Amino acid sequence: MEIHQSAVILLLILSVSSFTHGQPPAHIKPRYEKFLKQHYNPDMTVQKCDTVIRGNRDFIHSETENGCKKINTFIKANSNDIKAVCGKAGKPYRNMVASTKPFSVVTCKLHSGDTHPNCKYRGVQDTRYIVLACEHGWPVHYDEGIYKPNGS
Repeated sequence: MEIHQSAVILLLILSVSSFTHGQPPAHIKPRYEKFLKQHYNPDMTVQKCDTVIRGNRDFIHSETENGCKKINTFIKANSNDIKAVCGKAGKPYRNMVASTKPFSVVTCKLHSGDTHPNCKYRGVQDTRYIVLACEHGWPVHYDEGIYKPNGS
């Protein structure tokens, strides 16, 4: 069996191309990873709000006296579908991007708590359009506001 040199070169190009397109640039990677930790959880349920938020140091928040983040939304989708909002599955909205289809989400709102990590949350499951800030095609921020296409 003879393998042509052009076939080997093509395979190498395809391999490198899929690798480089599968990872964010180095200067964006930390923000993308933080976004995933805070907002991506395909298995999230309303009952898991306390456990998931307490188990993640990125939820210590300086906007409150006690360090508890007031609200956090988890997107229940695969990461490729979320990333696609930064491309063809999104449309410009203010200085961010809004999804063209709704996503299943769980929003955890602070109910009570003395100080982090004793924050107590109540969760609500919903389906809604999401709004993201993207850099070079990678989501780096989730906007907690409610977006309704066409003012509906």
